[in-house]
Amino acid sequence: MPDTSGMESDAGIITKVSSDSVADAVDRLTELIESRGMKVFTIIDHSGEANAHGLELRDTKLVIFGSPTGGTPVMVASPLAALDLPLKVLVWDDDGHTSISYTDPAVLSARHHLTEDLAARLAGIGPLTDALVA
Repeated sequence: MPDTSGMESDAGIITKVSSDSVADAVDRLTELIESRGMKVFTIIDHSGEANAHGLELRDTKLVIFGSPTGGTPVMVASPLAALDLPLKVLVWDDDGHTSISYTDPAVLSARHHLTEDLAARLAGIGPLTDALVA
């Protein structure tokens, strides 16, 4: 599998590779989020729900998190940003490797015409996921 760490696809998605299992990466991610004073709003277990309905899906979990103090000013300035907030990180099994994927905050900033100050409120997802895959 090619190293896609830090690589951005044409769709504005950044994917990094973790040496942890999906479950361990989700656990570490939630710990990192909480240690930075943010809130994990929910974890959607896509593969677990698929399995519960007799369907097969690679191990796939979506972690939805953020901070009202960080995201609210963004949504005040651009109400449609609420479609992209809170932030999301997809943790998934990519052919035996754990991938960590999220929308590039620069793409979100451009989409919602955010000022530099507001864009900075979204940029923390990069260092957060860097710490996860370190």
